[in-house]
Amino acid sequence: MTMTISRTTGIVLPGSAVNTMKLTLEAGSHVNLIRSYSATELRVGELRLHSSCIITADTVIAEWEPATLAQLTAAHLEKLFALQPEVVLLGTGLAQRFAPQAIRAAFAERKIGLEAMDLGAACRTFNVLVQEERRVAAVLFFS
Repeated sequence: MTMTISRTTGIVLPGSAVNTMKLTLEAGSHVNLIRSYSATELRVGELRLHSSCIITADTVIAEWEPATLAQLTAAHLEKLFALQPEVVLLGTGLAQRFAPQAIRAAFAERKIGLEAMDLGAACRTFNVLVQEERRVAAVLFFS
């Protein structure tokens, strides 16, 4: 994935020089990036996922129990906490939903950030944070 930002500053007159800034950020080949997503499938590299999962820059936990956010309990979080993320993106399907209080408390107790968003926003945000080399994990539910 390549992200490019270009900016032109100042007044541009015919025949005058233009100041341009271009920043390009490219991911290394060794990190997991979400290549595409839909309501029923995620593509991480060449891997296709069809159920809830946990993704970090270097780990994919496929077919993670629970299958839905409603089934999520604090006991399910141990695999996630073992990855030692600094922030977790909670992708909650087509609509943004918030985790129950007990789940939020487990994150607060460990001083790990938790951000709830719809699946698409979580996938896009994950890719940006991975490329910034942040210790991010995405917990993704389709429903």
